[in-house]
Amino acid sequence: MHIPDGYLSPQTAVPLIAVMVPVLGVAANKIKNKMKKKEVPVLAAGAAFSFVIMMFNLPIPGGSSAHAVGAVLLAILLGPWAACLGVSVALIIQALIFGDGGILALGANCFNIAFIMSFVGYYTYKIIKGRAEKLSPRGMAAAFIGAYIGLNVAALSTALMFGAQYHLFQAADGTPLYFMYPIKVAVAAMMSEHLILAGPVEGVVSVLGLWFVGKNYPALLAEGSSLKVREDKGAETYV
Repeated sequence: MHIPDGYLSPQTAVPLIAVMVPVLGVAANKIKNKMKKKEVPVLAAGAAFSFVIMMFNLPIPGGSSAHAVGAVLLAILLGPWAACLGVSVALIIQALIFGDGGILALGANCFNIAFIMSFVGYYTYKIIKGRAEKLSPRGMAAAFIGAYIGLNVAALSTALMFGAQYHLFQAADGTPLYFMYPIKVAVAAMMSEHLILAGPVEGVVSVLGLWFVGKNYPALLAEGSSLKVREDKGAETYV
């Protein structure tokens, strides 16, 4: 899902950077004010885990890649704002040091992979899980589905960004200036590999990660996160 430089126009990439700056500011502020000290190492470990699994890329025709992310697992453990910040840090390090994803495209990559995936996946998980225990069959199924849907919505957003470049930015003779394929091709190429390969892998990673944490560090699941929204007699409150 990483977008390289040169595939998005400045008219697309720069506004997405402008969008993500305040989003990450809100995330950092929430973590600073509400995250417990003992949860900070968990966030750091989650960001490192996301960094590692995103390095295992399966190339997609057109210039992007398919891979697992771990954003929804981190969102389940610490909340979507923490996941958004942790995955964004991983993406920034990948772009600046390893050249995985473009510098100008950082805003787009953070928006798709860190923001959209974390929030869509987390709230999908929460709706499906309901009041079931996190390690119950329903809780595990919710983690799988939330991760699968979160990853694929992020991939769809990436594909639409790619394809839009073809239609919006062309030379006088009709030659595409940035991405070279229309939306239907971009969506087909991106979604086929994420729906069939990366999505199930993401779901399995999230289920196994949640099971591992629940069995070895049950306090993390029992206490929840200070950044997460809990259900309290039908009402949602920050704790």
